[in-house]
Amino acid sequence: MDDMTQFQPAAETASATVTQATQAANAGGTPARWRVADVAALYELPFNDLLLRAQQVHREHFDANAVQLSTLLSIKTGGCEEDCGYCSQSAHHDTGLKAEKLMDVDVVLEAARAAKANGATRFCMGAAWRNPKERHMEPLTAMVRGVKDMGLETCMTLGMLEDAQAKQLADAGLDYYNHNLDTSPEFYGQIISTRTYQDRLDTLERVRDAGINVCCGGIIGMGESRRERAGLIAQLANMNPYPESVPINNLVAIEGTPLENTEPLDPLEFVRTIAVARITMPKAMVRLSAGRQQLDDGMQALCFLAGANSIFYGDQLLTTSNPQADKDRKLLARLGMRAEAAQQMPVETAQQCDRATSAN
Repeated sequence: MDDMTQFQPAAETASATVTQATQAANAGGTPARWRVADVAALYELPFNDLLLRAQQVHREHFDANAVQLSTLLSIKTGGCEEDCGYCSQSAHHDTGLKAEKLMDVDVVLEAARAAKANGATRFCMGAAWRNPKERHMEPLTAMVRGVKDMGLETCMTLGMLEDAQAKQLADAGLDYYNHNLDTSPEFYGQIISTRTYQDRLDTLERVRDAGINVCCGGIIGMGESRRERAGLIAQLANMNPYPESVPINNLVAIEGTPLENTEPLDPLEFVRTIAVARITMPKAMVRLSAGRQQLDDGMQALCFLAGANSIFYGDQLLTTSNPQADKDRKLLARLGMRAEAAQQMPVETAQQCDRATSAN
């Protein structure tokens, strides 16, 4: 028996399992429960089959040639109490990064104006904290209101939140709150010891209860197994509802962090993860986030084919480099893709709006 003959039964079994789970996920009503084994079966599909399935799902819900441009600004850099093994901003690691105070509101708003002028429709603000203090809430809410007044979609990532803090941000008009799970529950303890997985889930519940959209994803390439990558995606997909925004980060191995010598992830495995995220969370914005500079243009094109529909745009992501904005514009032009002019709507919502307009 040759290798291809041996492979076919496994591929057919995986395809059948995935078809059942995908149909359930797209059926509406109660979200499908994705077993880790189901997600792992997606990863095992032949690459072309996986991308075809992901592109089909993507086109059911989004314009496949539109990409949202997001800009991320570090509004408070360094000195974080947490010991996340990947992060240059942790006070536990000697990365040469100096702790800074929270930026003035006017400085943040000027950066937001520049981002909008450069084509971004989403502005994300990140602070290196375990959690914000009460004295921070007034300037933070002022930032949200100011950025929102510019017509930009707003997102913040500030660490853990209390109920009252989530409500304050919601009242200010915050669109999204980012709080990543980072990795699977099984691998999490090898990366972080100062914050539990449950801490993260509790903050996400507070955000959801406050009426803020959830932005939640993770980092791959930290030394986890494929099964553990599947565990992360299953955890995200099984949230009820799953996150509206799913950033997928490719580890940037930073000197001075515990993960500085981590072997780089195979880029095709990153593309697979994008495809799996798209299939399991059909209506989410799947965002190419940190580590994109490690992917050449061809790999980024495959990520778009796999269902990614947002990129972080600009020269800097918090403390790591990012492809230059002009290079991104040229890549989208070469691919015949375009930056969305306003907040992306799922295809079915846009069609409903068109019908309503025609009827009036």
